[in-house]
Amino acid sequence: MPELPVYSETELENKIIDHLQQFLLELGKGYTFVGRQVRLTFDEEHFKVDLVFFNRILKCFVLIDLKIGELKHQGIGQMQMYVNYYDRKVKLDDENNTIGIILCKDKKQSIVEMTLPENNNQIFASKYQTVLPSKEELQHLLNEE
Repeated sequence: MPELPVYSETELENKIIDHLQQFLLELGKGYTFVGRQVRLTFDEEHFKVDLVFFNRILKCFVLIDLKIGELKHQGIGQMQMYVNYYDRKVKLDDENNTIGIILCKDKKQSIVEMTLPENNNQIFASKYQTVLPSKEELQHLLNEE
């Protein structure tokens, strides 16, 4: 993506959809696209999952929520609700539990760890970058680890 000072979640989602084939390849094997802005309704309230995929190899739904800023505990709770909904209302008996991935511009690992249960294996948060780092920045990151 071109480097801009600010992006909206909709702009980021549109760019992913525009380059869906490449995005699916980056996710890995077996992914199929289910939908974008998929609506969930209960108790007369509507919620929307940014992107929904199904992985044929893992036999589970994969929900992706995009956050343009720092990840807050509310965003993690929102994803937990989406995952619970899919597990209870959408997935079939022979399918595995739903996976939720939150892609955010910035995250504090301690917020993620304290919000999710210790035995969490369904919800993951990962930082995204809209522009690839320079060769020097990549080398610096590799040297830090």
